[in-house]
Amino acid sequence: MSHKIVRISYWLIPILFVGLCSLALVAQESATQERQEKKAEQKPARHMETVTGCLQKGDEPGEFSIVGEDGKTWGLRSTSVKLDTHLGHTVTVAGSRTHESKAQEKAGEKKEGQVEKAPSKGEYADLSVTSLKMVSEGCNK
Repeated sequence: MSHKIVRISYWLIPILFVGLCSLALVAQESATQERQEKKAEQKPARHMETVTGCLQKGDEPGEFSIVGEDGKTWGLRSTSVKLDTHLGHTVTVAGSRTHESKAQEKAGEKKEGQVEKAPSKGEYADLSVTSLKMVSEGCNK
C-alpha cells in the first residue's frame, strides 16, 4: 500500500506544481492588464494648441502671456523653450493645454477680509509650450 502512495506522489506533485504555476501566471497577467487600463483612464487627454501673437511678461514669476489673433489671452509656461528671449516679439507657440487643480483655483479665490482687486482680463487657458517660432521682432498693435 505504501508503495502505491509513493508512486502516485511522484506523479501528483509535478502535475500540481505545473498546474499552480500556470494559474499564477494567468492571475498575474490579468492584474497587469487591469493596471494598464487604469493608467490609461487616469491620463488626461491633452489638446495641442497653436497660438500666434505678441509675447508678454505674465502676472506670476516664470509665466508669460500671449494674446492670440482671436483675442484670447493665454498663460504660457515652459521648461524646454526659453520664452524670455522673445519678449515683445510676435511668435507662434505650440503646446498642450494645462488646467489648474481645484486646490490652486481655491487658493486664487478671494479670501475673507481681503479687498477685491480691480477686474482684469482673465486668461482663456494655460499652455505648456513645447515649441516656439518667431514671426517678427516687433508686435503689431
